[in-house]
Amino acid sequence: MNTLTRKNVTAMLGEFDDEVVAEIIATGATPEELAQAHAWLANDEPLMNAGRPLPGGRAARVIDIVAAITEEEEAEDAARRS
Repeated sequence: MNTLTRKNVTAMLGEFDDEVVAEIIATGATPEELAQAHAWLANDEPLMNAGRPLPGGRAARVIDIVAAITEEEEAEDAARRS
C-alpha cells in the first residue's frame, strides 16, 4: 500500500497549509483514493449522473476535509466583500 506524501496531496488538490495536508495524510488514504476524492471534488454532478456511487471510507474523509476548508474560505471571502 502506498502512503501519501505532501507532494501527492499538493499535486492533486493544490496548496494547503501544513495542518490540512497532515490531516489528509492522516486519513491513511492511498494515492488512488486521493485521485478518487479529487475526481469527486472536481466533477461530482457528472459522476452522480453517470450512476457512480458516492465514495466511502478514506476517500470520503478526504472529500470532507477539502470541502470544509473550501466552505471556510468561501465564507471568509464573502465576509470580506460585505
